[in-house]
Amino acid sequence: MDPRSAQAREILIVDDEVGIRELLSEILQDEGYRVALAENASEARAYRQRQQPALVLLDIWMPDTDGVTLLREWGSSSMLTMPVIMMSGHGTIETAVEATRIGAFDFLEKPIGLSKLLSTIARAFKTAARKEPRRISLASLGTSQPIRDTEKALEALIAARRPMLILGEPGTGHDIAARAMQTSGAPFVALANGARLANNPLALLEEAREGVLYCMEIGQYSRAEQKGLAFLLPKLDKHNIVLVATSAEALAGAAAEGRFDAALLSQLSTGAVVLPPLRMRRDDIPALIERFWRASGADERVTPLLAALSPAALTALSNAYWPGNLDHLQNVVANMQVVRGEISADLVKRLLGEAASPNQALAPEITTRFFELPLREAREAFERIYFEQLLGREQSNMSKVAERAGLERTHLYRKLKQLNIRFSRRTDDSAAS
Repeated sequence: MDPRSAQAREILIVDDEVGIRELLSEILQDEGYRVALAENASEARAYRQRQQPALVLLDIWMPDTDGVTLLREWGSSSMLTMPVIMMSGHGTIETAVEATRIGAFDFLEKPIGLSKLLSTIARAFKTAARKEPRRISLASLGTSQPIRDTEKALEALIAARRPMLILGEPGTGHDIAARAMQTSGAPFVALANGARLANNPLALLEEAREGVLYCMEIGQYSRAEQKGLAFLLPKLDKHNIVLVATSAEALAGAAAEGRFDAALLSQLSTGAVVLPPLRMRRDDIPALIERFWRASGADERVTPLLAALSPAALTALSNAYWPGNLDHLQNVVANMQVVRGEISADLVKRLLGEAASPNQALAPEITTRFFELPLREAREAFERIYFEQLLGREQSNMSKVAERAGLERTHLYRKLKQLNIRFSRRTDDSAAS
């Protein structure tokens, strides 16, 4: 047993025989568990009122109240929120079936073998862990509402035990999101390409068992590699593997061109999550700038970076287009390390290069392929770029955005929702209009 899995887990032993309580207590403490003891149902009932143990070993035959009755009490009062393993030296099959029906995890017959005891407890904890809601943290990406929404979406997919397809522009944090799926001590198998999926997919199942299988940029996979990935999908649940596949490419276009298996895309799309680009979560940029500054080894400088930035420089950074997202921002911060004194807006614009110019900022998305789109799709793509630019330049002041776009406010809100563009209603809109 991995000692890390036992840490901070408290097991309540409920048995009227002192010898059994002490023996079980010694065994479990040697395995790294914390142990609480109760010699009857009354003590166990009082303990459960105060706190919730991680697991309960509950004797069936006790003088005051039998274990099955106590189990039923906990179940009817919504207090059966931990796995309970029943124990008995003279139980019957009917009793074991009844306890399991009420909610017991398993039934152990006394005298209990050491191996049987520990393996049953390990299975109980593993089963309970699968049922517990997972909390995903993307704090290293930011704390804005779009990031919090992404965390909730990932948590929902884990609870539903679906493979995950993380989409988004280059530099939006695919690796960080994939790493966030890993639990402490669990395997994390990262595939930079799909070669192993084509050659020996079954070996990956064993290697990633109880952990994460991370498949990067699946849009670049060959047909054989895609076939290997499709082969694994129905086997993930049995091995308790979280699959995280990523793509910065629009896979629908690849499927339409015959480069990506449409059936595989359909399966993966049930777990699709799009990481928001920096221009859709500008509130995160100041904290990210400071974090990149410290991570770069520049913390020997007395003045924090944000203090060295002029207000105009910080505004220029916050409003930039950031076609490379986090990677682009990190590179710009690294270039600012050599500057002494105040960092001006002009310097920031020089470091940003083309991204500092609103007109030039459109260039990354207005490519040759853009003009190959049908008119309706091209128009929608242009409108999305246009309004994202305006929102960034006017810092989401809807009065100013509406004025610049020549639209009524209600029409503007409707258009943004139609284009699926996130926006916040500034409290000073009325004052600005």
